[in-house]
Amino acid sequence: MSAEIYNAPEEVKQPTIDWSNYDHEKYQAACDKYLQALKAKLQEMGFRGKNVGEVVKFPIADGYAMYMVISMRPLRLMHIPLGDSYHYPNVDLMTAQRIQEVIDAQKALEEMIANNTSLK
Repeated sequence: MSAEIYNAPEEVKQPTIDWSNYDHEKYQAACDKYLQALKAKLQEMGFRGKNVGEVVKFPIADGYAMYMVISMRPLRLMHIPLGDSYHYPNVDLMTAQRIQEVIDAQKALEEMIANNTSLK
């Protein structure tokens, strides 16, 4: 079964970049806060299943297409309009199994970086 793709709710305001006084750390903190607010909105709407609120990233051009898991069964993803707001081609053809694989791979990479270890 293919994925349903949704836009982020407009009532959760996305961060804007202040190009006149750009501060990457400040913008990243605002993006993190935005992602937390999106997850909280999903929980407020009653979504509480496995991986709800997890962010999956797919490399595109010079950045990422990002989606947040709304539900795994049926697979529902929310496009996250951050950075260049890239969309991943055919993301609607993703399966729950593939999304789980992406989540697991991202967590393993984050853990490896946090522990400063290498793949064996």
